[in-house]
Amino acid sequence: MEKKYPLPPFTEETARQKVQMAEDAWNSKDPVKISLAYSVDTEWRNRNQFINGRTEVQAFLQDKWKTELDYKLKKELWAFGDNRIAVRFEYEYRNEAGQWFRAYGNENWEFDENGLMKKRYASINDLSIEEEDRRL
Repeated sequence: MEKKYPLPPFTEETARQKVQMAEDAWNSKDPVKISLAYSVDTEWRNRNQFINGRTEVQAFLQDKWKTELDYKLKKELWAFGDNRIAVRFEYEYRNEAGQWFRAYGNENWEFDENGLMKKRYASINDLSIEEEDRRL
């Protein structure tokens, strides 16, 4: 059985580790590597999209980075308990036309006993910004 340490129940230290691992993985922009942190039957809500399973996660991420260029993400632990973690995040990217955006949001994560994320619910808002206003 595959395991993704640290395992729940989470302490503040292990929750922070999980958040940093997620940030590092997403900043790699490697859909396969990222998908391995999720259970085979993972369920996502990302904005208005519903994504189920690792194969759909990989396809979603491949498509995401075709349009979100020069992507850079920062995650912050918001709350944790037992097998759940909530994060606040922001990321920046530009589109093909060169317009920069900052996306803000919250994610609620639920993990199985093996430390794989079973559920990911993301609420995200985008704001167009000027290149000189970038922070990440």
